[in-house]
Amino acid sequence: MIYNPSKPLTVLRDLIRCASVTPNAGEALDVVETQLTEIGFSCTRLTFEKPGTEPVDNLFARIGRGLPHLCFAGHVDVVPTGDEDKWSSPPFAAEVRDGMIVGRGAEDMKGAIASAICAARQIVEQDKLSNGSLSFLITGDEEGPSVNGTEPVLCWMAEHGHIPDVCIVGEPTCEKMIGDAIKIGRRGSLTGTLSVIGRQGHSAYPKKAANPIPTLINLLGAINHQLDHGSAHFPESHMEITTIDVGNPAHNIIPGQSLAQFNIRFNDQWTAISLEDHLRAQLEAVEIGQNISWHLDISSNAEAFLTEPGSFVQLLTDVISSELGCDAKLTTSGGTSDARFVVQYCPVVEFGLVGRSMHQSDEYIFIEELESLVRIYRSVMERYF
Repeated sequence: MIYNPSKPLTVLRDLIRCASVTPNAGEALDVVETQLTEIGFSCTRLTFEKPGTEPVDNLFARIGRGLPHLCFAGHVDVVPTGDEDKWSSPPFAAEVRDGMIVGRGAEDMKGAIASAICAARQIVEQDKLSNGSLSFLITGDEEGPSVNGTEPVLCWMAEHGHIPDVCIVGEPTCEKMIGDAIKIGRRGSLTGTLSVIGRQGHSAYPKKAANPIPTLINLLGAINHQLDHGSAHFPESHMEITTIDVGNPAHNIIPGQSLAQFNIRFNDQWTAISLEDHLRAQLEAVEIGQNISWHLDISSNAEAFLTEPGSFVQLLTDVISSELGCDAKLTTSGGTSDARFVVQYCPVVEFGLVGRSMHQSDEYIFIEELESLVRIYRSVMERYF
């Protein structure tokens, strides 16, 4: 294949061949920086390291100083490959076959980054950025703890006058075909650990023990119910029990403690605090036996958020319709993303490739869809500026 830096497949192959398993994304950021510097972007590498974490390298790049300011945000770090024997080709070989490119990160989300870089190259080289600014916020800490990446970069951007008017995050948001969905928000995520403490004893002498398991079941039943009926842009909140454990190796012992963990994906009718208050009220209403007590630990790494549909969302849906001939639905489904940090500074939407194979063996994308994404990003930039 002839090397052509303006072709998304060329850029994507270079990115995939960087084994940027989170948080070691430096080589992939080098590829992005080289591409953007070549077309006139001013690039700044930013390394952050909170106590007890590994340092993470990030990149902010901008061309132009005026307004309006459009930012593309994404991540070059990828999840581990898993068992490489289950891959049909080496996960970082970026093999092209049957109209596809296969490799870790192809879909999530180096494909979108390659597309945005090539779209930006076309806009700059065709002198269609006569007013306004275009920037890239690329992190190496999205698939990891997400503490040394997008969030501190945004703080740095705010301190240095780089906050955009609107942002696109290039996560794989489409469902069956490219252009069928745009994410305008995400649900929040809350994880709970419910511990019930009883009294260990012999199963033949139950009166001398206090079995915590029935109480745990009753407590879970009190909180595992329909939380709401959804809202204008969100489905109903839901809870999933993810583990139950008593750590009991013997059949004739009543355990002294039982534990359950659960995760709740909640919509914009709740905050993490209001949801925790609701759960505790439900648990406190349950009658528990003598010599039994319970304890609930709550953590949350994401609140629900929404970018109300407005002019930029309309611009994106119009572009998708004109370029691909399909009507994109507005959705808030899926897990968390770094858009939860961006929305604290400016309106944000997520639009990228189809989510078919992310985090799986033989992660792949269709080259035709990669090229379609370039057209969409380019048209969005043209119309926006």
